[in-house]
Amino acid sequence: MRRGRLDEALHEVETACTKYRASAEWAARCRVQKAHVLFLRGSYNDALALLATDLPAPLAHAEVAVQRKMVQGLAYAYLQEYDQAEASLTEAETLERSVDSSFRGDVSQARGILETDLKRYVEANIAFRRALTIARERNLPFLEAQAFGNIGYVAMRQERYDEAIDWFRLTLQKSRSIGSLSSSLRTLGNMGWNYAAVGDFENAEASLKEARAKAEEAGLIDEQIYWLNSLADVYARQHRYAEADSAARQAVLLAEKNDDKDTLTTCLNTRSEIAIAMGHLDDAEKSNRRATEIENAGLDHFGINRSRLIAGRIEAGKHENRKAEALFRKVLADPKAETPLKWEAHARLAQVYAGQHQPAKAEREFNVAIGTVEKARNSVRRDEFKVSFLTSAIEFYDDYVNFLIEQKRSLEALKIADLSRTQSLDQSLSSANVRPSGPTPSSNFHDAARRLNATLLYYWLGQEKSWLWAITPTETFLIPLPASPEIDSALKPYRDSFTGPRDPLEAGNADGKKLYSTLIQPVEKIIPKNSRVVILPDGTLNSLNFETLIVSGSKHEDKPHYWIEDVTITTANSLALLARSSMSGPPNPGRLLVVGDALAASPDFPPLPQAGKEVGLLENYFSPSQRLELTGANATATQFLSSEPEKYSYLHFATHGTASRTRPLESAVILSPEGDSFKLYARDVVKHPLNAYLVTISACNGAGTKSYAGEGLVGLSWAFLRAGAHNVIAGLWEVSNASTPQLMDELYKGIHAGEDPATALRNAKLTLVHSSGNYRKPFYWAPFVLYAGS
Repeated sequence: MRRGRLDEALHEVETACTKYRASAEWAARCRVQKAHVLFLRGSYNDALALLATDLPAPLAHAEVAVQRKMVQGLAYAYLQEYDQAEASLTEAETLERSVDSSFRGDVSQARGILETDLKRYVEANIAFRRALTIARERNLPFLEAQAFGNIGYVAMRQERYDEAIDWFRLTLQKSRSIGSLSSSLRTLGNMGWNYAAVGDFENAEASLKEARAKAEEAGLIDEQIYWLNSLADVYARQHRYAEADSAARQAVLLAEKNDDKDTLTTCLNTRSEIAIAMGHLDDAEKSNRRATEIENAGLDHFGINRSRLIAGRIEAGKHENRKAEALFRKVLADPKAETPLKWEAHARLAQVYAGQHQPAKAEREFNVAIGTVEKARNSVRRDEFKVSFLTSAIEFYDDYVNFLIEQKRSLEALKIADLSRTQSLDQSLSSANVRPSGPTPSSNFHDAARRLNATLLYYWLGQEKSWLWAITPTETFLIPLPASPEIDSALKPYRDSFTGPRDPLEAGNADGKKLYSTLIQPVEKIIPKNSRVVILPDGTLNSLNFETLIVSGSKHEDKPHYWIEDVTITTANSLALLARSSMSGPPNPGRLLVVGDALAASPDFPPLPQAGKEVGLLENYFSPSQRLELTGANATATQFLSSEPEKYSYLHFATHGTASRTRPLESAVILSPEGDSFKLYARDVVKHPLNAYLVTISACNGAGTKSYAGEGLVGLSWAFLRAGAHNVIAGLWEVSNASTPQLMDELYKGIHAGEDPATALRNAKLTLVHSSGNYRKPFYWAPFVLYAGS
């Protein structure tokens, strides 16, 4: 109910009470109704004051008595006075059974809310499911929507995030169908919190902004506070501290006007964490002290562990290590502490021990922290959440990596860094009985470099420090790099220059030169000319094709040139996967499944004028018995999936493609329409095991646009690798219809001649680089990247 409508309802109740105050029974009913409205407004103490007077004897077992005890129980629960809440709700339950009350479903909801607050999730789930049954039996759609949302909330509190999102989607659908604004905005907010919990900050921000805006529009202050505070947390976790601080200050100001102490301490704690991140320890301590005072007064029991954790961080920042240690230990001693608080407490404790020069204790705590993260991550079943989960915990891997490097243990640091990489991909490609436990031995890294006859360049970007490990068949070198923000400042403008009118090389692009001098020049002496290099990028480097970096020329005879002139590059996600991947040569003879030249799917996806030519060129390299072509009306997702793609050595898509940044597994190949459908989604690809030697996605943004900690770019290339493909060629940006057929023709000419995909792709690109027309610009040849490590 909107705030304006709540005020109107309150006015109507007060008018009625005044008009009929001669009747004691009517006045009592009015008091209960008024208390109910006040409760919905968040005025819990005012509601309890009105309900303190007993009902007249004729109403003691009436419907209004059930309502009175239910509202009392809820108000006490929200004020965290749980004994009184239990007593009131028990009375409400007894009464509603005796009168077959219309509030039966609402009383079950109230019981579920109390059990959730007490972290008795099994009992809460039973109560909410009972409410759902009643809602369906009595055709109460609003109660049904509430029950959906509450079941989802319980799943979220139990850290079953993918189950929670299913319930929230049902809630949102039902709420919108009945026009319930309050239920819709609450669900949007819960979805935002759920996305944030698994590190999907982009979707979290979108959901929370919408929830906050709807709450403001409806005048629901308590909802507005909660989602504004959650939005501040999402900003902070993306290092957007100015926006985070502004949102947190607004949330605290609003929360101070409400009765809900839980919400106030939550807002104060968020403000404290942001102040710590900004280096403002005094401000952090003030907010933390206020939150602690509320909790010590018994007015809030929810935020105690979070307040302790923040207090420990403040003490650690003041170098009061003993106090910090004691506070972190208190969090860990609480069996009810939530999992993210536990892994953070272990990691923060490790930092305290490191600062005290107790490396053995620090390492033990780091290991427990990482193990707790991995256990929680492995419990997530859905791919869309697995790929984003580590974003919320990557800072603790970064802390551990830096700790080990400070201890002069760079190889062990590399193992921990790689442990964070490609966990979803790894789990899908390895069965439980063959997957090695723990980090991959460093000797395997050198073996991989030897088998590939390549130098491996492994990047690790951090907010304060970044690192590069260069691995040859016999040695490993560690090179410090600038912090991630400094690298990012050159990367984006350099990528943007590819679409400009001039060739970046001819223009002497400073960003291209800076990136080379930062990322490659420190190790260029150990990389022979015309040798192989495997790039294992991190963060924003996933969106960079290293072939485009500009080599200024260290020798007198050298001219500035793109790095593709010097090396053959493959991109991989994880050293562990690379060490265990197959290095077999091209199959001979190989079978090709080509999908392309699709019909117009919609006005946004007209026929590609060069797709038919591209399909035709491939016919030169595979005989009719070695190929299957799905073109025109046959180029559909159903036809592809039913054509047994697992039996083909080569899969080639000459089509439109889309990359979804907010839903990476919704990235798709655009095919011919069949009914209302015309997309082969990445989420469909991962469900069909493949054994292809090479998958080529000759489409826009085939590699994806969204990079997650530990997973790299997630999109079509990731999906095909996860399905089992050995090598995938995909585009980082919109490819050119004009130049792509020529590039693909050269690619398959090389493969037909026995070249491996990396060599064939490089040679194909060099034909464009050395041409005299526009095709020599990176825009035309550089979008395509070869991914390996399956």
